[in-house]
Amino acid sequence: MKIPIGMEDGQNHPIAQKIQTAYPAFYIGATLFRGDLSIHIKKEGVLPIGTFLRDDPALDFDYPIHISSVDDMGAQSQNDSNDRFEMVYEFFSIRKKHQVRVKARVSEQDCAIDSVTSIWKGANYQEREVYDMMGIKFNNHPELKRILLPDEYTEGYPLRKNFPVEGRGWRDTFEFLDQE
Repeated sequence: MKIPIGMEDGQNHPIAQKIQTAYPAFYIGATLFRGDLSIHIKKEGVLPIGTFLRDDPALDFDYPIHISSVDDMGAQSQNDSNDRFEMVYEFFSIRKKHQVRVKARVSEQDCAIDSVTSIWKGANYQEREVYDMMGIKFNNHPELKRILLPDEYTEGYPLRKNFPVEGRGWRDTFEFLDQE
């Protein structure tokens, strides 16, 4: 794994070493940025590694802080893979008071990843937001449907970089009230 400028190699971090030892087939690498650890994994490892992060007593990651995604459209040549999207999971251990960021790349052609709602129920609405705004589907999600936009919305995914800033013309059809 190529370490981006401004980041440090996180291979020697104890959490990174535990994950690499337990799941070498899914582990890609680790980076540190200002002390924050990011573990880079293959998307197929999200469920087993997530379960490990929650169930290992030394790790005890019991709280999904945030689940989001990044659209790297046009920047794939800087990545080790040609996958356009990156899923970003941030987990915290309330009892151990430590956190970790887990990243997995998702391709535009196979724009799906396993849902972690079977591990953390709190991931439900966060995954739905990513689905609604970015279009990444979550396999085995209990209720994968739009959460911010109307169900009948067909204009695309507003957080993708190829979505027009002005929208797709539907804003021009609104009637505006005169302001006095």
